[in-house]
Amino acid sequence: MATVIDGKAFAAGMRQRIRQAVAQLVAQHALKPGLAVILVGENPASQVYVRNKGKQTVEVGMASFQHTLPADTKEADLLAQVAQLNRDPAVHGILIQLPLPAQIEQAKVINAISVEKDVDGFHLQNVGKLCAGEPSLAPCTPTGCLLLLKQQLGDLAGKHAVVVGRSNIVGKPLSLLLLQENCTVTIAHSRTRDLAAVCRRADILVAAVGVAEMLKGDWIQPGAVVIDVGINRVQSEGGNARLVGDVDFAGAMKVAAAVTPVPGGVGPMTIACLLQNTLLAACRQHAVEIPQNL
Repeated sequence: MATVIDGKAFAAGMRQRIRQAVAQLVAQHALKPGLAVILVGENPASQVYVRNKGKQTVEVGMASFQHTLPADTKEADLLAQVAQLNRDPAVHGILIQLPLPAQIEQAKVINAISVEKDVDGFHLQNVGKLCAGEPSLAPCTPTGCLLLLKQQLGDLAGKHAVVVGRSNIVGKPLSLLLLQENCTVTIAHSRTRDLAAVCRRADILVAAVGVAEMLKGDWIQPGAVVIDVGINRVQSEGGNARLVGDVDFAGAMKVAAAVTPVPGGVGPMTIACLLQNTLLAACRQHAVEIPQNL
């Protein structure tokens, strides 16, 4: 029976370390990191996520700035809001809650964020730095996956990692982060031939495809570590909705060495890594040494 990787507990430990680091920055440098989040429209899931971000930002001692704009906001008005936050010295991190309404070009807005304040790690300059192996603000969910893997396995050098999914948000950046850890990385996707056989060769198997329980237990090499990034809402036989990942959790538990659950695995790590990125951004912008406990 596999070990269940407790992302919720790991994220709680991260937030505690971040809280201590923020207190140190305030005491020694009068520097209080600030995170600004912009929400356009009234998507219920996005509203819940933004509230959670704001709550956890305040809990670790950072300043939280939330800007909610109507769904019919013009692209020019959103860009003006971003420009204002770029100039605000109290704001060290800027996050645009996605998705954006159809009238707004997502890439244009993301790349309007100051690269130093791009705590989501989606700006093309941060993407390029990550690809080149230079210090950058890396996307939060892939960073969370990497931290869970290193906690479980320690040194990742020489491991064969298979990442199923090639999105710009998870699959591609996580593959680059794993390469930096000296893994051998295979990126698989919907057109990969004999996907199950490719997955069976993995010491580390990451599922980020957005298809409920697509990866079955017999796709997993015995003793592999499985990271399930998927969050899918499905209807149970009783008609109630439940959340499942991209991996057949019950099947994986019989074969793998360790598996992240859904919920409670990768999900909690995303906001924790967002807070960490905000702290890193504040330190870099003020040329302050990054606290050692991170």
